[in-house]
Amino acid sequence: MRYAISCLGCKVNTYEAESIGQSLRGLNFQEVDFKEEADVYLIFTCAVTNTAASKSRQKINQAIRQNENAILCVVGCYVQINAENMKENEHIDILVGSSHKQDIPQLIQEVLVKREKKVLVEDVRKEAEFETLSLSHFEHQTRAYMKIQDGCNQFCSYCIIPYARGKERSYPLEKVIETARGLSKNHAEIVLAGIHTGRYGRDLDTNLATCLKEVLNAAPNIERIRISSIEITEITDELIALMKSTTRIARHLHIPIQSGCNATLQRMNRPYTKEEFIQRIKEIREQLPHISISTDLIVGFPQESEEEFEETIQTMKDCAFSFMHVFPFSSKTGTVAEKMQGQINDKMKKERVQTCSKLSKNLYYGYKSSFINKEVAVLIEEHRGNQSFGHSSEYVPILVDGIHERNKMITVNVASMLDDELIGKVKG
Repeated sequence: MRYAISCLGCKVNTYEAESIGQSLRGLNFQEVDFKEEADVYLIFTCAVTNTAASKSRQKINQAIRQNENAILCVVGCYVQINAENMKENEHIDILVGSSHKQDIPQLIQEVLVKREKKVLVEDVRKEAEFETLSLSHFEHQTRAYMKIQDGCNQFCSYCIIPYARGKERSYPLEKVIETARGLSKNHAEIVLAGIHTGRYGRDLDTNLATCLKEVLNAAPNIERIRISSIEITEITDELIALMKSTTRIARHLHIPIQSGCNATLQRMNRPYTKEEFIQRIKEIREQLPHISISTDLIVGFPQESEEEFEETIQTMKDCAFSFMHVFPFSSKTGTVAEKMQGQINDKMKKERVQTCSKLSKNLYYGYKSSFINKEVAVLIEEHRGNQSFGHSSEYVPILVDGIHERNKMITVNVASMLDDELIGKVKG
């Protein structure tokens, strides 16, 4: 029996999809590429932007075209907020929202026996427990993701995720340690992932810094642990002190700012001002001088004037991010921002994305250039011709001369930069 998985969206989705894939392989299912004909198609959807939602629909249609008789299982955020409409699609056999993902292998087996539609979509705002999805290794990637948190209580005015993922909840610490130990047998680097990773443990009377400390102590095989994304308000002095105390925590923090204008931040319902953000960035760099700090930025938010946009540009320069992920505002049905006055036209959004992307490219070029003649630790991920490729602790991509073993950390001297790409040579 052949299965194929398509996974859209975040690292949490990737973890969940990989876990289900591992369970299916344990039941003697054979994985094939999503472009191939399969007996079972699983689509882990995303709804964070209109583009992600559109891609989710495209993947559903692709699976139907490839084998209309296949069992089609559609999972995740897009399902959670569109279940009523999706129930009408006769080609979809299994609909699973933001919970019950651990039941997917059993549901597939039941549908194989008796072809009846299965719909497991519940009200996510009710009390929910963290759903345990075990995973020992990632089949197709060197770096392992570990889901430690789910849900969000923040309700930013543009965001659908609290409605799709539900309330914040955390993976019990003893389970985190157990999963980390298992993953460390096959992976040198692990990424802690969540919908709101920095709020890990608030429902368990613990916190992210404690979680990191416990994992590092319990799993000595882990050479590097990375935080997927974290809010500026959640970077505690305890966390910074821990990062400073060990090189095993990656020197990279991805901190979404979303806007650099106070008026826009207020409309977005973000819990900080630009001054507070800039000050905290300064404090982090004082403790960790060469750390990479990247961000997410939304442009074209409702009522964003030219003056507000210019204010954002100046804040991006003041923060001197190593790179930025820039998104045009995408109105989502059911959010506060959907009904706001002063929607910005697509042409202006596109122009503002281009302006910020150009700034990001310049910032990134400058940051990468600063590594020339420096020594870095690179996790080898793949081979490219007679070179190896991987990322440094700061998440800077580096090409290394020679073929080196995948999933191994090596020390490299950065010798040059060619066409925006850093070239390194093994030390010694």
